[in-house]
Amino acid sequence: MSILIRDMKEEDIKEVQQVAKTSWNDTYEGLIPACIQENFLNSAYSAEMLKRRLAVSSLYVAEVDEKIVGFSNFSKVKEGGKVELGAIYLLPEHQGKGVGSALLNEGITNARNVSQVFVNVEKGNETGVNFYKAKGFKKISEFEDDLDGHITIMIRLVKDLLTA
Repeated sequence: MSILIRDMKEEDIKEVQQVAKTSWNDTYEGLIPACIQENFLNSAYSAEMLKRRLAVSSLYVAEVDEKIVGFSNFSKVKEGGKVELGAIYLLPEHQGKGVGSALLNEGITNARNVSQVFVNVEKGNETGVNFYKAKGFKKISEFEDDLDGHITIMIRLVKDLLTA
């Protein structure tokens, strides 16, 4: 299986929305009520919001057989070389095949002068938490997040690149 990682373009929005919806529904079934998921996806992944993200952050898509199977969203490098990884979402059937690792590596490689990468993961998302820990991320805190009236427990992780 050959994976192509590239910058997201505006014409990718529909496919990215589909990946977000499918991966969210698969990951958070039983953790976050379906109506809350739907509201979140409709606002955070609307075409307008994705266009805004394209303008202010780095978005990458992963293609397998010319079909988008995953994407990632990195903030611009902040003071002290800190980068926030907003998301790595994959279609469930492409998890565990190196696609997430390729998206993570692309974001880190393309961000210049990065010292640390931060990510927040829902505590019940064991696949996500285990993925980041396997990539050298360390837990630094837990906090409550209010997702449209539904309280989630988030784990904040960091990967130090200067000591890695």
